[in-house]
Amino acid sequence: MRTYTYSEARQRLAAVLDRARREGRVQIRRQDGTVYAVEPVKAQGSPLDVPGVDTSLKPGELTRLLRQQRKDAGEHLVAALSNQPLQPTKARRGTKARKGKKRT
Repeated sequence: MRTYTYSEARQRLAAVLDRARREGRVQIRRQDGTVYAVEPVKAQGSPLDVPGVDTSLKPGELTRLLRQQRKDAGEHLVAALSNQPLQPTKARRGTKARKGKKRT
């Protein structure tokens, strides 16, 4: 880690900051012996900056799946509010229809 005098750092501030960016940190020593560290601050990204996920879905398939899930959730809500047993739905791709007792 490189240490600069206060006068040297003041005269060559751009070079001091470039070195801090390259090396991670530099020090500046004042005449009274006090030492300060200068280091770059990591940029804050947006919480919405997330990497994409390869789902291998065909165009429009995700929309269809979401609509089906919303429809199913609505049917469950209506059945729960009306105290009626839920009718089994068609098996979707990749899932099996449940057999056996109906939920009440």
